[in-house]
Amino acid sequence: MDQFITSSDLAGIIPEIILTLTALCVLSLEMIRLSRSSVSLLLSALGLVSAGIVVMQGNLSNVVLFGGMLKLNQYSVFFDVLYLLIGLLTLIFSQGYLSKKGTEFRAEYPALILFSVIGMMLMTRANDLVILFLGLELLSLSLYVLVGFLRGNLLSNESGLKYLLLGAFATGFFLFGAALTYGATGTTNYNEIAFAISSGSILSHVYLSLGIGLLLIGFAFKVALVPFHMWSPDVYQGAPTPITGFLCTAPKAAGFGALIKLFITAFPEVYPLWQNLFWILAALSMTVGNISALVQSNVKRMLAFSSVSHAGYILIGVLVFNSNGISAVLFYFAVYSAMNLGAFSIISIVEKDDKGMKFKDYRGLATKYPWLALSMAIFMVSLAGFPPTAGFIAKYGLLSAAAANGFIWLVIIAVVNTLLSAYYYLRLIVNMYMKNEEETVESTSRGMNQVFIGLLAFMILLLGILPGFLLEITDKTSTISF
Repeated sequence: MDQFITSSDLAGIIPEIILTLTALCVLSLEMIRLSRSSVSLLLSALGLVSAGIVVMQGNLSNVVLFGGMLKLNQYSVFFDVLYLLIGLLTLIFSQGYLSKKGTEFRAEYPALILFSVIGMMLMTRANDLVILFLGLELLSLSLYVLVGFLRGNLLSNESGLKYLLLGAFATGFFLFGAALTYGATGTTNYNEIAFAISSGSILSHVYLSLGIGLLLIGFAFKVALVPFHMWSPDVYQGAPTPITGFLCTAPKAAGFGALIKLFITAFPEVYPLWQNLFWILAALSMTVGNISALVQSNVKRMLAFSSVSHAGYILIGVLVFNSNGISAVLFYFAVYSAMNLGAFSIISIVEKDDKGMKFKDYRGLATKYPWLALSMAIFMVSLAGFPPTAGFIAKYGLLSAAAANGFIWLVIIAVVNTLLSAYYYLRLIVNMYMKNEEETVESTSRGMNQVFIGLLAFMILLLGILPGFLLEITDKTSTISF
């Protein structure tokens, strides 16, 4: 054991150690009743920033830790920074939200966000199915509690229970898939699985095929791909709004990030085996997600189905299976996270009691709160994929990579769905700017929240006009050796 765990191994997980100690410190302050909401949020934010500094200063080359169970590289660093930024913004946008909803603030809230970030970091750093499962479960258990955190809200309680039950099914599928993969190859290490497949030393092709299929189902549940998306509308609607924004960005990125790494590292030799599955899941997710979003009257449910459709778009990049596709996916994640965090932060600001959740509640918002309305309009236009926003660049990158690799019919389906999605995104803009003002909800915004919302909106426009900086980062990240 002394030879297995070295000082370099421990040095490689310093960000996770920092986040763990921060979460324990926050919980300890709560236990001895010295914690206030501002103190807990500030301490948690400092932990995230400290972990981010360590991540950015780390070795960006391939570093193998714990006997090959973890692998650190530019790919994992990109996702680590993304998770930490999303976690930090979620804490900022959560200021005052729980008290507004009539729920007592408890230190468990920021602590669970920190634990979920740790789980996501383990998922994209994993080079072994065991570590991947541990990260997935740490993330899932934290989210189950966060979704149902509004204990006095029946809808939140229902959402937490649904997420728990369906998440348990997803875990079961994943474990069965991992077990069958181990049975076929005799190992859980990504590289050794790939070697066993390429050398023809697998014990059973049936076990391997079933294992890959069940692993894919487990991932599909987590990232809400059709037909495994049934939980997402109810969960997104009932969860605290800042957590909904967190849920549809960071965990989705973690799920896809881990999926890409697993399939490219462990299963490249059987690409035709899962290619058709990815094609079908992408087409179904885009179509069903957009059609379902068309008929929603609740903004959070609309964005939930929108998230399902975007998962389909992202899967196109994974399907391409080369550096161009991966680069487009990474760019999409960064942009998509900014768009959704911004949109849900505005919803959390205008949300009060039962108001601020439906399209009609946003009528006349542009008159009362022009800055919020303008920011929301930018986010909606970007989500629809229209120029000159970053959403257009992100979708163009995905579709051009797919077209270059012969997936013409999938590109056509994606374009049709993009045009279809314009209806429900523009519908919200129409209500804000072109409908008569009725009882527009009152803003409870804090100055800091408005500043960060404005920065996100500005970033979306800037990346739509000058995407070169981020594209350069994603290109470098996508060309690394897994």
